[in-house]
Amino acid sequence: MATEIKVPTLGESVTEATIGEFLKNVGDAVAVDEPIVSLETDKVAVEAPSPVAGVIKEFKVEVGDTVEVGAVLAIIEEGATGAATGEEAGRAAEQREEGKEERAEAASSDASQTLSPAVRRAVLEHGVDPSTIKGTGKDGRLTKEDVIAAAKAKGDTQAPAPAASAPAPAPAATGERREERVKMTRMRQTIAKRLKGAQDNAALLTTFNDVDMSAVMEARAKYKDMFAKKHDIRLGFMGFFAKAACLALKDVPAVNAYIEGDEIVYHDYVDISVAVSAPNGLVVPVIRDAQDKGFARIEKDIADFGKRAKEGTLTMEDMKGGTFTISNGGVFGSLMSTPIINPPQSAVLGLHRIEDRPVVVDGEIVIRPMMYIALSYDHRLIDGREAVTALKIIKEAIEDPTRMLIDL
Repeated sequence: MATEIKVPTLGESVTEATIGEFLKNVGDAVAVDEPIVSLETDKVAVEAPSPVAGVIKEFKVEVGDTVEVGAVLAIIEEGATGAATGEEAGRAAEQREEGKEERAEAASSDASQTLSPAVRRAVLEHGVDPSTIKGTGKDGRLTKEDVIAAAKAKGDTQAPAPAASAPAPAPAATGERREERVKMTRMRQTIAKRLKGAQDNAALLTTFNDVDMSAVMEARAKYKDMFAKKHDIRLGFMGFFAKAACLALKDVPAVNAYIEGDEIVYHDYVDISVAVSAPNGLVVPVIRDAQDKGFARIEKDIADFGKRAKEGTLTMEDMKGGTFTISNGGVFGSLMSTPIINPPQSAVLGLHRIEDRPVVVDGEIVIRPMMYIALSYDHRLIDGREAVTALKIIKEAIEDPTRMLIDL
């Protein structure tokens, strides 16, 4: 009996997707719930599974096609077994050959387009061609370790070359320069529209402060081993900033609100969106009810988000909602930035790298580990006094973490 594989429900307000890749070929045997097709949506990659066990009879779509929820993707011959016949395999190859040829040059000349930031940096530093390296990550993706191993294998013992601002196509053998056009992924298109929309619709301003990280660093050094042993997770900085933000948003509720039409929507809870870099772009999964969670639960949530972002297994539900965002550019070495809000939210906290700087304490110049922090906000809703106050509360809580325990 023939069974149709259809585009599954993609999440709230998401009605269509783009065919990313086929995970099986015509004639392949599949099990119940085994993924058949990878779909790219505005927010995440979604896999369409087979509802039955059987053999793939045919695909009804091509890579790059736009499909709506409920559209037929493939036909499964339920209960059939065995490998593809020569004729079926031929049809499968013919079905995808054209798309493969169109993507082959792009994949070889600019493979870093789909690499994670860490892998891109490693590729640039070691001067290797990512298209020649076999990936060992999920679904064959390259990892930083793959790049380093490939560099060592070819005798890359010299000091890494300075990283360029962006990967550029290698010049042709004749010395001529060339350029290449690569279609933006659906996720990248959505990111572009949302960020531009934030600039166009909000009255964006940013206020800055600096934080002495000494107390937090001392607490981490003192309790990190006990914390890891008890909770099986590393004690990081994000837990401190998330709890400090909860204090600030409680005292300054406008920073945790957003505008909807001619109304202001306030929240008595804090759902913190955490900006995470994924291979295909920036994603913002949500720590729900952060005000009620302890450090361990927050750190576990963040670690899980980071892991699943790299694997491409975050779901729509993971990124639904959010009342406030924290973005940590410090992990990439950023000293200072003006983060952009995540609509419809009205504010975002930007964290940056920690560096030793001379500061004046009690009339004396001392060296302290300092971090610049920034709060970008929608001035239509949040006044300067409220924004500065919220950022000051975060600063004071980080410099004196006991404030988070006694709710000052």
